[in-house]
Amino acid sequence: MYRTHTCGELRTGDIGKQVSLAGWVQYFRQKGAVSWIVLRDRYGYTQVVFEEGRSKPELLEALKKIGREDVLQIQGEVIERYSKNKELPTGDIEILADSMVVLNHSATPPFTIEEESDGGDDLRMKYRYLDLRRPPLRRNLELRYRVSRAAREYLDAQGFFEIETPFLIRSTPEGARDFVVPSRMNPGQFYALPQSPQTFKQLLMVSGYDRYFQVVKCFRDEDLRADRQPEFTQIDCEMAFVEQEDVLRIFEGLFKDIFKKIRGLELKEDFPRISWEEAMRHYGNDKPDIRFGMKLCNLKVEGHYEAPILSSLAFKVLEEAPSILAIRVEGGASWTRKQLDELTDWVKRPQIGMSGLLHLRHNPDGSFKSSADKFLTQEVCAELGNHCSLQAGDLLLMLAGPDARTRKAASELRLHLGNMLGLRKPDEFAPLWVVDFPLLEQTDDGHWTALHHPFTAPKPEHALFLNQPEHFGKIRANAYDIVLNGTEIGGGSIRIHERGMQEAMFAALGMSREEAQEQFGFLLGAFEYGAPPHGGIAFGFDRLCALLGGQEGIRDFIAFPKNNAGRDVMLDAPAGISPEQKKELGL
Repeated sequence: MYRTHTCGELRTGDIGKQVSLAGWVQYFRQKGAVSWIVLRDRYGYTQVVFEEGRSKPELLEALKKIGREDVLQIQGEVIERYSKNKELPTGDIEILADSMVVLNHSATPPFTIEEESDGGDDLRMKYRYLDLRRPPLRRNLELRYRVSRAAREYLDAQGFFEIETPFLIRSTPEGARDFVVPSRMNPGQFYALPQSPQTFKQLLMVSGYDRYFQVVKCFRDEDLRADRQPEFTQIDCEMAFVEQEDVLRIFEGLFKDIFKKIRGLELKEDFPRISWEEAMRHYGNDKPDIRFGMKLCNLKVEGHYEAPILSSLAFKVLEEAPSILAIRVEGGASWTRKQLDELTDWVKRPQIGMSGLLHLRHNPDGSFKSSADKFLTQEVCAELGNHCSLQAGDLLLMLAGPDARTRKAASELRLHLGNMLGLRKPDEFAPLWVVDFPLLEQTDDGHWTALHHPFTAPKPEHALFLNQPEHFGKIRANAYDIVLNGTEIGGGSIRIHERGMQEAMFAALGMSREEAQEQFGFLLGAFEYGAPPHGGIAFGFDRLCALLGGQEGIRDFIAFPKNNAGRDVMLDAPAGISPEQKKELGL
């Protein structure tokens, strides 16, 4: 056999045993008559010693040809290590080699395979199979596996049934662009890869499988960022005969169970719940990071002054701005002009899109100093300070402009300040539920779209509004998101389960009866055969793993991810296909 033990297994209790190990050369060093190899595998490291007078001459000669990442089999005796390494679990022992077999030599790696690599992102992505040898990547994938196992264990204990759904489906309008697959057997027609198993899990509820889940791949052709990939994984769940409270209770329990098993953290308190309106008003987005305060102070919203003192000012910047939002920075009055100038430049970046940043200091002596003293008198500053609970020594930062842009900018500024001040700590976790989303949102051209997806049910008291276009903006969805540290981890809803309401929803979205029948006739038909009330949720598995690992980006928690351009640089995909393949597919 290649090995009797792994490289992370041996301890002092094994001293005197004859063992066989196999793995990669982490490094080789020599000092006088003694040479050492540190052998690595997935489980850890073990030091192997070669010594003149104790090791065979041919073994010492063979050492001269050994390099990093060579694959070796070592046989020898476990002995006590003279110079112990308390950083290693195997650091009290080493192997006195009796024999060594080179199973494969390695070319010189393009970057160091260490805890911290000297390879850039593109290089490590190209040689991903080497990058995966590094301990941080291994730990990430181990964590991913443990989260998957914990989720399955919890859901199984709750009576859920894992069922697989197809990857080759029909293209339907669900939000993001579909990836499409040409059909050779049906020339000119295409499958789509699923953005989620949404309609299938609803059909499973109609089929009587009242507690379904799967850990499933989903595909969306959309622009990428640190927490987004074209193919990603969801923990997808659906339940029949439930209301919103049932879903939140079950899946809050899943979340708590995962945190206990993976991080050893007891999340005993019920997760806070806030409405979508509260989230937008106080944090500027629907996935607030509540690890720290600094809620937005609303001075003017869509033309309505909430701080009346501003309505009397002849200050064009504030007069013409539909919305004015502020952030109180505790102790920020001591910030330098340079710091404030840097913040002003930061909000002027194209990604933020603001024309400037006003600031107001509440000095320790009780006086005020603003960046617009000509208009913001001591009286005005005192009123604004009172409205935003400003204390002596604090700083108020103000943004003014169109509502949506200003709210988004204030949200980004709040998070930026949280990072600057060290308030967003990766080892702190603050989950919450966001509920009562709008069902529909209006586009710039006046059309209505589903904020989540067209199968989300309205709140029962708002159901009649689906037939009243003038009230579309008032309809609240029976929907909910779970948010962790400023990242949406999961979202779901109670679904529409009656044909009439589903047809009304499609009509509200501008679909004709014929279009609805063509796109979703299978679902509408299923609703005529005793569809039960049902609802569910899907967790972003990659995002959850990344946050549990103390990171924001998901790439290093996926074995073979794509880069920011959606390319697999290791496989050089996507790539062209041969003329023969195109002809076969009718392309």
